[in-house]
Amino acid sequence: MNLDTISSQDIILTGDRTTGQLHLGHYVGSLRNRVILQERCAQFLLLADAQALTDNMGNYLKVRDNVLQVALDYLAVGIDPAKSTIFIQSLVPELTELASYYLNLVTVARLERNPTIKDEIKQRGYERDIPAGFLTYPAAQAADITAFKATIVPVGDDQIPMIEQTNEIVRRFNASVDQPVLVETRAVVPEVGSRLPGIDGKAKMSKSLGNTITLSASPDDIRQAVKMMYTDPTHLRVADPGQVEGNVVFTYLDAFHPDRELVQGLKDHYRRGGLGDTVIKKHLEDCLQEMLAPIRARREHYAQDPSAVLEMLKTGTRRARDVAARTLSEVKAAMGLNYY
Repeated sequence: MNLDTISSQDIILTGDRTTGQLHLGHYVGSLRNRVILQERCAQFLLLADAQALTDNMGNYLKVRDNVLQVALDYLAVGIDPAKSTIFIQSLVPELTELASYYLNLVTVARLERNPTIKDEIKQRGYERDIPAGFLTYPAAQAADITAFKATIVPVGDDQIPMIEQTNEIVRRFNASVDQPVLVETRAVVPEVGSRLPGIDGKAKMSKSLGNTITLSASPDDIRQAVKMMYTDPTHLRVADPGQVEGNVVFTYLDAFHPDRELVQGLKDHYRRGGLGDTVIKKHLEDCLQEMLAPIRARREHYAQDPSAVLEMLKTGTRRARDVAARTLSEVKAAMGLNYY
């Protein structure tokens, strides 16, 4: 993500599903950028509990409980609720009403063609047994974005089709009422993003796969995770040349280590041979321990007073509702639904 392309006039909408604590993939993909962005533009951070329920109705208590856990992660990395509006999706009913109108602007066939939805249906093995809420989520996401007139939505590249469909809905609505009521948005993709691989080398870090390092990981958790990391399976002896590409340890060093020259030197040495996996893993462990220690400490501090965190969410949600209500009022007036 090139932050220089984002100005003080932009409005950012981003957020996370409340299905678990956040991990390093979230941090490198979005969280650290959110800390920077809150200093330069308006930012809305959505705790997407309603969206999480589209495929987690059997785990609704987990979804509810993780609202607090994700909020703690936000505070721990340095997101300031005085600068960023953090709110709970399900407590902003204006979003649901907007989505109900938008569903009249999109066909079932178009929803089923959305590449992101198609991939996720396949991953979950739904075939034709698809929850309606899951299939129609692109309209709900369009409501999330347009309610705040967001001009930028940071996403992984796999989510770009969702942004494209949001803009289709915006254009259709504006054309139907012959007014520029809604604002188109643009996707901004982080350089590493949510595609940070899991510690086992799988394409994506995922809690369900057990291949993550959470932001609250203990020193022992970090140490064990780094020890287990996938490297180069052909690098059998220290003297052998090693492969850097596809080597998870080097991917993480690129993502997190502040000394670029040191990392490049390690890569060169590994490629020509004479550098063992334990050495590069030690560099990575030291880096992650130093980075996560203050995040873990801040999280523990905020966790001691959950009522204060919930009060912060209440304030942010109230603020978000005010903004969403204004947009909803404009949308209904444009459709002639302002009866009195």
